[in-house]
This record gives sequence, structure tokens and C-alpha cells, in this order.
Amino acid sequence: MRTSAPSAPLNSVLLYGTLSLLLFGPLAFGAVEPWSIFVLQVGTVGLALLWISKQLLDGAVSIRRNPLFLPMAAFGLLILLQIAFRRSEYPHGTISEALLDCTYGILCFLTAQAVFRTSQAKKLAIIFSLYGTAVASFAMLQGISPNGKLYWLRQPALGGWIYGPYVNHNHYAGLMELLLPVPMVLSLTHFTHSRKRMAAAAAAAIMGGTVFLSGSRGGMLAITVEIIVLGTLVLRQKQDMKAAIAGGVFTLIIAGVLVWLGGNELSQRLSTLGNVHADLTADVRLHINRDALRMFHARPILGWGLGSFPIVYPQYRTFYTNFFINEAHDDYLQLLVETGLAGTAIMLWFLIALFRNALRKINKWNSEVTGAFTLACLLGVIGILVHSTVDFNLHIPANAALFYVMSTLAAADPLMHQSRKRRPIEIPAEQALSAASEVV
Repeated sequence: MRTSAPSAPLNSVLLYGTLSLLLFGPLAFGAVEPWSIFVLQVGTVGLALLWISKQLLDGAVSIRRNPLFLPMAAFGLLILLQIAFRRSEYPHGTISEALLDCTYGILCFLTAQAVFRTSQAKKLAIIFSLYGTAVASFAMLQGISPNGKLYWLRQPALGGWIYGPYVNHNHYAGLMELLLPVPMVLSLTHFTHSRKRMAAAAAAAIMGGTVFLSGSRGGMLAITVEIIVLGTLVLRQKQDMKAAIAGGVFTLIIAGVLVWLGGNELSQRLSTLGNVHADLTADVRLHINRDALRMFHARPILGWGLGSFPIVYPQYRTFYTNFFINEAHDDYLQLLVETGLAGTAIMLWFLIALFRNALRKINKWNSEVTGAFTLACLLGVIGILVHSTVDFNLHIPANAALFYVMSTLAAADPLMHQSRKRRPIEIPAEQALSAASEVV
């Protein structure tokens, strides 16, 4: 008789423990404050120790590989070189950022070990959809009756453009860019009931609508790109077009109602799309980009050190401002400045491995769980990659953690189907005795 491993229940604890940390971050103002970063890191270490305990109980080490683990390890080695050879202008910042990156890496590793079945992917899709809808509904309600405080209770110390649980509306948009594709893809699949598809379309409309209501122009651009990519895939397959059109019309109606609630403020935001960022003018952004390129030319190979941008930048700033510029408002440019060509090459390696492995699995996305789940994760990643050209969502721990986990899921091996346990065949006692007597 075959029995299950003694550590089998721990896999569920690892899965939902990791998921809880990912969902905790956005509610904790994006996990940007020391206390929330501490919770994220301690929780991650605790889950890592739990995974080690699981291996000890099983009596063997079982590791599911992922093509992204190697570039992640290479980036960690690069940062260790910056610290060991004192190539960082701000060692404290580099160590702090390295610890955060290590946290993201562990979360990705644990996710890769815990998520490998289609049943798990379906549960995650439902949880992400419900969670995103709940956060979007709260953000919409807060937008209708704002008082300038987070959760109507807490006043941000440095001000900001509050939307939902985030101080910066652009970072709220980043969260929705990651979560929105899950119900959006689910609404177009064939392996779910029509009612679930309609509910998913409504959830996608609510989440997408709040991005427009938030006023984040970078978010609007990212969501538009996600919709265009998905629409292209739908048109290429040319299957069940009536359902796709019906779902699209339904989504547009709800999104239109939500956008209508934005009124004149939204119209003004859309009329100034040339100035993509909410807080900086186009002229200031151009100056920052030029100054950052000068920083890169000064240290082109290994950069100034991870997390050192706000310390080094004042030496290269060519314009006057009362604001403290702590980020480059361009994740790619800041990576180039802080880690040089070496870090940028590793980033390209990461993205090539991600897209190469993800694109192999999405051919039958509308009829297979693996393809649909991969596509949803990949679309969320694409949204953040687009938004990162004009903002710094990958420097917000809650968004960065979710981004890297979704990247890991998109690049993972195809999901396994849950095998049904075979029930023993029941034979009446009389037949069993007669059969035995015949054998004798």
C-alpha cells in the first residue's frame, strides 16, 4: 500500500504562505516602509525554513528547476562583487537592496516548488481575480470620497497622489497591470463555465477602469498594450469570435461607466498624455535622463552600486529643484546606472529566457490551463515592462515581488494535471469465496 509523503500538507502551507506575503504587500502601502519590508523578509525566511524542513521529512532534496534561476543567481553574484570589491558608492543602500532582491529570489524559488499542478493554477487565478477586484473596488470607493489619507486614516508624511492603498497612483496602476490580465484571459477561455467567464470580464472591467480613474498615464499606456497583445492573439486564433466579441462589448460597457465616473479630471489627464509622468514635467524628465547617462559614462561596466542612485545623482544634476529625486523614474535607465553594462546584460538574459519559455506554452491558451495561466502572467509582466520606461514600479517591493513571481510562473515547465486516485474494485463476499473455491 502506497502512502503519501509525511510532508505533503506542507506544500499547501508553502503555497498559501507565499501567496499571503504577495497579497500583504500592496495592502501595506506597497511594502515600502521599514516595518512592512521586515514582515516581508521575515515571512520569506520562515517559509524557506519550512521548505528545508519539508525536504528533511521527505528524506531527499527535490528541486524543480526554472530557467530564470540562473540569471537571478548571476545578478546576485554581480551585487556581491560590488560589495566585496567596494564598487558601491553607498554600501548601506546596496546591502539593503541586495536583501530585498534575495527576498524576491526566495519567493520565486518557493513558488516554483509549490505551484506545479493545473488545479493550483486555477485556485491562484480565482484568488488573484477576487483580490484585484476587492482592491479596485476599495480604490474606486476611496476615489469617490477622498480625504487625503490612506484608508481614510493615515496622512502620508511626504504627501503624494493617493489611490487605493498606495501613496502614488502610478504604483497602484502597476499592481492592476499585474493582476488585470488574469480575469481578462479567464473571460476568453473555453475550460470555464459561461457565468464564470462573465464574472471574470466584469472583474477585468472594474480593475481596468480604476487604472483610468487613477489618472496614471503610464498605467493607461500599459493596460492598452496588454489589451492589444491579447486582442492580437484572439484574432490570430479566429475561434469562438462571437464569445470574444460579446465579452469585449460587456467589458467596454462596464469600463465606459467607470471612466465616465472620472469626469473632467480624467479628460484633462488624457489630454496631456505627452507628459507621461504625473509628478515631473517632460523637461525635468529629459534633464534626469541626460544626467543619468552622464553617470553611466563615468562607470559603464559595474555601475555605481545597487541602490546608490539617490546618493550619487546630486553630483550630476544640471538643473535646480526643491524635490529630492530618489529614483530615475525609468527602471531600465536606473539599472544601467547602478549596475552598468554587466547588470543590463543580465536583465536581457532574464527577459530572453522568460519570453522564450513562456511563448512555447501559449499556443492553446484558450483551451488549456497551462497556456491560459502562462499568458495571464506574461501579459502582467509586459504591462510592468512598458510602465517601467516612465516610472519605478520595480522599486516598490510589493509590485516587484509580484512581478518576479509572475515571471517565474510564466517561464516554468508546463503544469501537471491532477491524477485521479483509483478506487479499489469492490467484490461481493459470495463471489470472492466462489472464485477462491474454483481456484482451489
